[in-house]
Amino acid sequence: MEDAFARSVSEVLEFFAVDPSKGLTDSQVAEHARLYGRNGTPFWRLVLKQFDDLLVKILIASAVVSFLLALMNGETGLSAFVEPSVILMILAANAAVGVITETNAEKALEELRAYQADVATVLRNGCFSILPATDLVPGDIVEVCVGCKIPADMRMIKMLSDHLRVDQAILTGESCSVEKELDSTIATNAVYQDKTNILFSGTVVVAGRAKAVVVGVGSNTAMGSIRDSMLRTEDEVTPLKKKLDEFGTFLAKVIAGICVLVWIVNIGHFRDPAHGGLLRGAIHYFKIAVALAVAAIPEGLPAVVTTCLALGTKRMARLNAIVRSLPSVETLGCTTVICSDKTGTLTTNMMSVSKICVLQSVNHGPIAAQYSVSGTTYAPEGFIFDSNGIQLEIPAQYHSLLHIAMCSALCNESVIQYNPEKRIYEKIGESTEVALRVLAEKIGLPGFDSMPSALNMLSKHERASYCNRYWENQFKKISALEFSRDRKMMSVLCSRKQMDIMLTKGAPESILSRCTTILCNDDGSTVPLTAAIRAELESRFHSFAGKETLRCLALAWKKMPTGQQALSFHDEKELTFIGLVGMLDPPREEVRNAIASCMTAGIRVIVVTGDNKTTAESVCQKIGAFNHLEDFAGHSYTASEFEQLPALQKTMALQRMSLFTRVEPSHKRILVEALQHQNEVVAMTGDGVNDAPALKKADIGIAMGSGTAVAKSASDMVLADDNFTTIIAAVAEGRAIYNNTKQFIRYMISSNIGEVVCIFFAAVLGIPDTLMPVQLLWVNLVTDGLPATAIGFNKQDSDVMKAKPRKVNEAVVSGWLFFRYLVIGAYVGLATIAGFIWWFVYSDSGPKIPYTELMNFDSCSTRETAYPCSIFSDRHPSTVSMTVLVVVEMFNALNNLSENQSLIVIPPWSNLWLVASIVLTILLHMLILYVQPLAVLFSVTPLSWSEWTVVLYLSFPVIIIDEILKFFSRNSGLRFTFGFRRGDLLPKKELHDK
Repeated sequence: MEDAFARSVSEVLEFFAVDPSKGLTDSQVAEHARLYGRNGTPFWRLVLKQFDDLLVKILIASAVVSFLLALMNGETGLSAFVEPSVILMILAANAAVGVITETNAEKALEELRAYQADVATVLRNGCFSILPATDLVPGDIVEVCVGCKIPADMRMIKMLSDHLRVDQAILTGESCSVEKELDSTIATNAVYQDKTNILFSGTVVVAGRAKAVVVGVGSNTAMGSIRDSMLRTEDEVTPLKKKLDEFGTFLAKVIAGICVLVWIVNIGHFRDPAHGGLLRGAIHYFKIAVALAVAAIPEGLPAVVTTCLALGTKRMARLNAIVRSLPSVETLGCTTVICSDKTGTLTTNMMSVSKICVLQSVNHGPIAAQYSVSGTTYAPEGFIFDSNGIQLEIPAQYHSLLHIAMCSALCNESVIQYNPEKRIYEKIGESTEVALRVLAEKIGLPGFDSMPSALNMLSKHERASYCNRYWENQFKKISALEFSRDRKMMSVLCSRKQMDIMLTKGAPESILSRCTTILCNDDGSTVPLTAAIRAELESRFHSFAGKETLRCLALAWKKMPTGQQALSFHDEKELTFIGLVGMLDPPREEVRNAIASCMTAGIRVIVVTGDNKTTAESVCQKIGAFNHLEDFAGHSYTASEFEQLPALQKTMALQRMSLFTRVEPSHKRILVEALQHQNEVVAMTGDGVNDAPALKKADIGIAMGSGTAVAKSASDMVLADDNFTTIIAAVAEGRAIYNNTKQFIRYMISSNIGEVVCIFFAAVLGIPDTLMPVQLLWVNLVTDGLPATAIGFNKQDSDVMKAKPRKVNEAVVSGWLFFRYLVIGAYVGLATIAGFIWWFVYSDSGPKIPYTELMNFDSCSTRETAYPCSIFSDRHPSTVSMTVLVVVEMFNALNNLSENQSLIVIPPWSNLWLVASIVLTILLHMLILYVQPLAVLFSVTPLSWSEWTVVLYLSFPVIIIDEILKFFSRNSGLRFTFGFRRGDLLPKKELHDK
């Protein structure tokens, strides 16, 4: 029944054909279970993620082709399997890293069960019984009381106490408990907060008893709709993943084109006698084309990206940001909007007294004294300050403050206790009453000069409610008048040493109207409550409740006749006013600076909350979210106001919005989607079950460490310290990781361009194959991979948080950079070929044949030569080429310490990991050169010192060339003379294809 909140009690009962005094019969239970289903919809779903990457697919294809060609060529044994096996082993390792590091966010669905009640007190066949909550059906009559977890969505039908209050913060994010009523709701477009006659599944009763009829079970509850919303949410592709996929597509086209070109260029050589026929010649050059594909694909790229992100997560964990999804690390770097939940994220979600107002003296006219209270949690830690900001050493020596502490402790049904496992103080009961308990602890006890220091010597368990217990031991509670909506107050009768007193707390307007006298703070005297004093107190009340949006309570007392055993409503008159307290869900102290940092970094913060507009605007002012605005008009909207806007105005509102109030879970998800439509990269923070769908939908969901397990599992990142400021540090880390990722991608691209140039020009020039496929694979996986990973350790730029967020469609390699790396790549390729030709033509250990003979190597067997044809199968020239390629790429790795800064400014030792990786790479390369079994496997041979000297001569100039190109980059005016700025070469798409 979807509109139960708008129907009267009798209409709802009639709809389900249930007698409220007897409940459903067994036959009705069976019928309703068939019609509406039971309350046991499973809250879990398992989703298996497949490793899916275009570059990986190309690699697998090349491995298969390589294996088939080896078999067609008559190769058997180890040689046929080396190349495909190495490729597949690398891919398996990469997949393993991804699977181990990633966590499955669908676990959130399972953990939603924690918010379902286990049992319910149900009326069936005229008898009450306790049944499993999963057995409930719509139409069941259920009784709830203090501490009960609501087992299903239910419509109130009868009050069994003066009032019923429910804590529904996990669903709506409201900072205070909500009073429930029987009357139907007449609001149009009613949100959860408006449905004051509905008890929502998973919420908790904090005061009162009532009967209700079940109107929704399983997926038809508010909690069930959250689960369904999470099931419908598809994971968004991160900006870097999208760029890498686009790069893979681009690369696949380039590779295909070059392979076909190389094959076509060599058609004339198919019939060369060296190949033994047309078909074998075609297969030979097809193998060269496959080798070219292996050269062009950065095989190590997926593994290096994963490793770099994993390293980033370790650094972020030290910042108290625990990353659950690896790609989300770099998504942080281009976040443009943070949608932050107010309750528990920007605020502590711990109601605290922040202001006190009492009558100081009447000697020179009525003078009201105002005190402020520090401390923003349930911990009994904080101080009382006077209006001049001076701390009171012993607050309990002031008469009104002492009576406020006494009244707060005795006129109170809540409990506060210390949880040693979580190391925090926790509440049981109403948050406003807990705030009064904490205030009593902060005021302290009378008669002890050493009170503050003495209290600090207690254990945390004893300290939690030491002062409250003192007052409860001093006074014996005899009777109580519970809070009711018509009176808006609560009273208790207490006795101590033949003196009976009544202590009262309630709404200020109700208490003031019943007071005739008032307590003076300076001397403890009681004076008449004159019109002037009343006006002054009402002025302070309106200031607290209006301008400062504090939740206000007034406290009063009355001396009662000795021996009275009960209270009546008639006793609540001729009271003595003690004071006024104002409380709020306090903002976290560190949030103001964090929001300022966001603005500097070009990130917009939108505060999202279920609270009312006025309260939220006040909190936003306190935390500085509105510091840049003159007024709230056009920047603050309730969910219903926003929904009623025309489409064009909605678009405008989204671009200016800073506050979104009175929201329910579906609104948060809608907000995220709307922002994503505008190509914003959205981070959503939250801690409640109500935040889970939006956390999952956002580009990056950020849960609080103290939040619900559901929110954490739906998120990409968890803030262990609940500190909004940690997000800013994580964003800076995310930007640094992206910069480093970009650097090693560029490094690998330039290296691979070099390999392509080498093979392509060797084919065009008609000289023997300079490198074998297995040698290319070694260079790509081992010698490229280690330095590329080490580049991930480049230090964060000092101004990383002063730049605006990068665009999601920004190419990893743009026009000018692509030109730079084409130049570097061309040099790498030409240097590799030069090393090959040098050995044949100039080396003392080589044959020193003319260059023309080298170009005609394939006809050697058909003519007479002064040298044996076996020299063309010598392993020396390819070893020199391979070594030149390895060493030149090591020098190129040093070029990538910075995109534009010279090696003189950022020297190699600024990243010792890179230096170590270069040394290790060279050692590994020497290992395959000088260890015989490995040398045979990779078709290489040991090099002499003279050969190593030539290798270094050919390799070092890559640093000089890049230094010149960096100089042009730094002096951007010169850069444009190249005329190579027409857009980005890599394809660009929007992040969110809608």
